[in-house]
Amino acid sequence: MSYYLGIDLGSTTTKAVMIDETEEVVGRGLTNTRCNYFVAPEVAKNGALNDVRFYLVEKELNKKLGANRAQTGLMQALDGHFRRENMFVQLQRLEESCISVAPESCKPAVREIFETLNEEADGLFAPVMADRSRFFRDLAGSRYFAIAEELAHARNLSFEMLAAVYDKAILVVENQTLDIEFGDATREAMTSLDDEIKAQDGVSPLGDAMTEEVRSTLFDAIERAGNTPIEISEMVGTGYGRQRLPFEKHQVRSEILCHGLGAHYMFPETRTVLDIGGQDTKAIQVDETGIVTNFQMNDRCAAGCGRYLGYIADELNLGLHELGPLSLQADRTCQICSTCTVFAGTELRNLLSLGEKRENILSGLHRAIILRAMSLLARSGGVENEFTFTGGVAKNAAVVDALEGLVAEHFGERKLNIHADSIYTGAIGAALYAHRAIDLEERNDA
Repeated sequence: MSYYLGIDLGSTTTKAVMIDETEEVVGRGLTNTRCNYFVAPEVAKNGALNDVRFYLVEKELNKKLGANRAQTGLMQALDGHFRRENMFVQLQRLEESCISVAPESCKPAVREIFETLNEEADGLFAPVMADRSRFFRDLAGSRYFAIAEELAHARNLSFEMLAAVYDKAILVVENQTLDIEFGDATREAMTSLDDEIKAQDGVSPLGDAMTEEVRSTLFDAIERAGNTPIEISEMVGTGYGRQRLPFEKHQVRSEILCHGLGAHYMFPETRTVLDIGGQDTKAIQVDETGIVTNFQMNDRCAAGCGRYLGYIADELNLGLHELGPLSLQADRTCQICSTCTVFAGTELRNLLSLGEKRENILSGLHRAIILRAMSLLARSGGVENEFTFTGGVAKNAAVVDALEGLVAEHFGERKLNIHADSIYTGAIGAALYAHRAIDLEERNDA
């Protein structure tokens, strides 16, 4: 079967999506772009290819044994353990890199931090992460900073120096592809999953699913999937850094077009799309076929975008995934004067020095982001039914809460769509353009 690849090279994250000839999404890959604009697309693509192989494994399992809920849960658990095995490799590399770049005076403390991180690794990278970040940087970083802060206080050390060690080391780790062979890594994940099932004394639905017949079929399917060549018939790139992709001119599409088509693919009744990316915010109007009819875009700076939230997280020594839940604990919303990324740290520190709680400040920051987006929506043509929110920021519950309130206040009740694959919307649109370009070419040849 032929597959079609879409890559969204964003300023903060890079997404890759594979679709098949029926336009079903069969593979997804995701990584931080901050590592390297040239490495990130390859890392995301490899992630999507591994995801396709998991799709092939599950397809063969269902074909031979019949689809059921227990086997679906089994495949989800196996995928989670596979990702965790990859993160264990990254944690080992991060430890080596941190010790390498740390000043001699800091090395004992860094080793102590990683003793704790390694002890907590099973839970830290637990396969069930519905409400947590899927990025190694976020999961490892938020815990590293928390341990470093405690250690610095107890040992009278410089927290800033320990934080700087991590900041240098993570760039080294993210600049490396994992180069993990699918079959080997999946078998290791199977062993890890077996251990988990045994620890639950057979009371887990997964334990019931892992019969000897399932195990044998699964091992055979993993072997075949690992050796199956995956043919990419066409690829299209989009995103903030799309011009850096090694693609031909006809293989590049704008973010506006891809987000419009991707949102329409997810929700066919979509007429208005809001995408808050790492570097820009886009308000898009589309017709009944997903073609863009109008748009407005904040592209002069990263004010009120994902990069802004990332900067705030860094200032507070939090993971990006922690901002939304913390904001929702606020008992009041602070008035934020600016969403300028350059001045965000200053305003944040001023409010903290006045005794304001972090939760209340974050609530104000999230509201300020959506206020900027509302201006773009109004200028693009307003908010029509149905309204779809895309991009990684759509995973932030505090942003969604602010958006729902302000849209209802300014435009009335609207159906707001947020897909589980919201962060992949642009890449899905790119993959659809890749498939439809080939489809059109074949029809013209006929």
